Amino acid sequence: MGAKEHREQRRTKDAVRELQTTTQHARPATPAQGTAVDRKLQEITAVGRRLEGMDSTICMLAAETKSIRLDIAGFQIRVAGLEQRVSLMENNLNTAPDRDHEIITLGSKLIELEDRSCRDNVHFFSFPEQLEGWDIQAFLCSTLPTLTGLTFEPPLEFQRAHWSGIAATG
Repeated sequence: MGAKEHREQRRTKDAVRELQTTTQHARPATPAQGTAVDRKLQEITAVGRRLEGMDSTICMLAAETKSIRLDIAGFQIRVAGLEQRVSLMENNLNTAPDRDHEIITLGSKLIELEDRSCRDNVHFFSFPEQLEGWDIQAFLCSTLPTLTGLTFEPPLEFQRAHWSGIAATG
């Protein structure tokens, strides 16, 4: 409630009290004047009671408004926290393609490791360096049947072949 309304209400209450005090001490000149004054006094008293009721209602409304303001402040804090979390989630979504690439890379590495663990590895020793030429698989397909005296049906297949050892120094 504003200061101006509060002052007006206080003046009205003071006027009602003053009128009540004056009418209690004053004697009407005639009985008709006394009844009219009594009626006016009752009307003014009723208005005063209504104003007091309004005053208490305004105080309750002010308290409720303050409570609502506090609730709104709490909601603002919670909303700010939610906005921050949503922003983090959006940033994580923006980096999802990078993660997809990383998942694909890790998947191929896993397949490669599983493949190596299931592979039958055969090591050949004592072949002179660079004897196989440029195609090590063709070299092994022609050399192994000759060395072992066996014919391979179906022909030999290699998943992977490579030379390992000490590199030749030139």
